Amino acid sequence: MSELIPNHPPLVGTDAALPRRRRAAGAFRTPKEAKQYWILLVTLLLLGLLAAYGLLVYNNPVPVTSPSFVPVVRRRTVAIVAMLIAAVCQSLATVSFQSITNNRIITPSLLGFEALYSTIHTGTLFFFGAAAFVNFSGVDSFLYQVAAMVVMCLILYGWLLSGKYGNLQILLLVGIILGTGLGSVSAFMRRVLAPSEFDLLQTRLFASVNNADAAYFPIAIPIVGVAAFLLLTHARRLNLLSLGREVSTSLGGRHKAGVIYTLVLVSILMAVSTALVGPLTFYGFLVATLTYQAAQTYDHRYVFPMAFAIAFVIITGAYFIMNHVFHAQGVVSIIIELFGGILFLIVILKRGSL
Repeated sequence: MSELIPNHPPLVGTDAALPRRRRAAGAFRTPKEAKQYWILLVTLLLLGLLAAYGLLVYNNPVPVTSPSFVPVVRRRTVAIVAMLIAAVCQSLATVSFQSITNNRIITPSLLGFEALYSTIHTGTLFFFGAAAFVNFSGVDSFLYQVAAMVVMCLILYGWLLSGKYGNLQILLLVGIILGTGLGSVSAFMRRVLAPSEFDLLQTRLFASVNNADAAYFPIAIPIVGVAAFLLLTHARRLNLLSLGREVSTSLGGRHKAGVIYTLVLVSILMAVSTALVGPLTFYGFLVATLTYQAAQTYDHRYVFPMAFAIAFVIITGAYFIMNHVFHAQGVVSIIIELFGGILFLIVILKRGSL
């Protein structure tokens, strides 16, 4: 009727009476959420940089005008770079791993990186003695540890994911069993060590940025940079993989190839982080859980930067507070693992299942 009468207003209740709205799908539901995201991201990055600056210059025993001030800051810069590498590795690897497994509880640590790291160092001390253990350092030992972890994971992926019935659940189960077995072997070797050898071993098994050596950086930084860049360029595909096998396959995605590609990059990042600073079991889980609360989006192009910002501010802030407030430099990793473990239990109890 409205078409027959000129200038007749559209009838109430028809589609013509509704205002036309531009339909679009974005990373955030509202512009307000996008604004909050960028404000929070910039704030976290500034806090992380402030904590890093405080670690460099705050409470420096050498005056700024002294010639020894620069060497002291340079030594502290090694620790800052190690924190930066650990933050990139743990944040990107954990978020990617949870996305492809479609589970926000499990972490890449289930694949046995920490157990293998412990077994390598314990076996070196057990079979070759304290002298060989002390000399087991430098670029060669770093590359050996990284290569051993990556090769173990590649063999695991190739065996369990390429078969007809291969799936992630079996992969995780085998990873847990291997990690438990290696941990038991490592624990047995530690029990027969002399007390002095045991104390020497414990300094390596606790995660600390003091374990990092500046000689590792020319190798670790390019490896981490390439792996992180490949994950960032893989972000859109991760959005699809996080929907699950059935959905991603129905939308035209190659699910198994995408999962294996992501797992290879995750194994590289986790191997470098573990070989550089030591095992950080719950650090990645703590970062990922806080990231999902801070970034109100499922787009990995925005989740990754937020995860890195949170990881960097946690590790730099923890070291600054423990070093300069409580004067307890050796317990930083323990505190991070403690809070991460408590948060893990809270999430488990809240969800009621894995």
